[in-house]
Amino acid sequence: MQIIKEQKDFEDRFYVKEEVETDERYGCSPFRRPMEDYIRKGFVCIDKPMGPSSHEVVVWVRRILEVEKTGHTGTLDPRVTGVLPIMIEQATKLVQILQGSEKEYVCLMRLHGDVKREDVEKVMKMFEGKIYQRPPLKSAVKKRLRIREVKKIEILEIDGRDVLFKVTTEAGTYIRKLCTDIGEVIGCGAHMQELRRTRTGIFTEEMSYTLQDLLDAYVFWKEEGEERYLRRIIKPMELAVADIPKVVVKDTAVDAICHGADLTARGVCYIEKNVKKGRRVAIFTLKGELVALGVATMDAEEMLRAKKGVVVDVTRVIMERGVYPRAWKK
Repeated sequence: MQIIKEQKDFEDRFYVKEEVETDERYGCSPFRRPMEDYIRKGFVCIDKPMGPSSHEVVVWVRRILEVEKTGHTGTLDPRVTGVLPIMIEQATKLVQILQGSEKEYVCLMRLHGDVKREDVEKVMKMFEGKIYQRPPLKSAVKKRLRIREVKKIEILEIDGRDVLFKVTTEAGTYIRKLCTDIGEVIGCGAHMQELRRTRTGIFTEEMSYTLQDLLDAYVFWKEEGEERYLRRIIKPMELAVADIPKVVVKDTAVDAICHGADLTARGVCYIEKNVKKGRRVAIFTLKGELVALGVATMDAEEMLRAKKGVVVDVTRVIMERGVYPRAWKK
């Protein structure tokens, strides 16, 4: 399990159920995949510019990398800039799961009247926590009242009628509507002037690159054979689920899972200590490859003691069949 064992805190994070070796003839560490495979099982964080839609950016990435499938993990309006994670080929299986990630934005809100700073601060504080929102008219979803959580609002600067603030929210929260609602409560009205997404889940600005960066790196690899820049921009899909608790399995369990089997106790090697019954887990190989996602049927301690029975109900298979040899009977 090289990709995980290289972490210094391995013993603090994982229970060891059974120590076994992995067969180097099968599979491959995500960072050592051949370039074609590395692209096909990777993702790229694009720093979306103002102007194009998220869909257009996704299509451009598909054309640049000459692949058949790409998908983003959360729409940004054409006028909004910032972090847009795009999954490639095999990694597109993760899109639906990652769309519900927490979001962070930096927003410039313009008030329609002069307001005291303390009044602005007081009202904005009122919008932390659970709020009601009806999606704006231009949105593509049903215009029904919804409850969304605003985790935190931090005012960065106030200059006259311009209020620059950072906001952390639940997925599906409309910042444009948030600005309008804040303006109504203040009493003078307000609108969103500019918006930038600085984080979605574990994907941050520091991980983001421009479309031109991606194109240059791809051309450099194609024409010069230099992989370094493209490997820096594209990341293995395994990193996209870094914050999901992990269960690491034996080589002999992998292909059965790829054929739709649930994970049983006998196939487990290591269990991350934060695995909880009823919560999502990621199933990994000993080489650090993502096999599948599922729901734990036991807590980590129970899983460690279990001698038989299903420990993870597999809900989404990510790895293709046949990467590891069959060790099960039909």
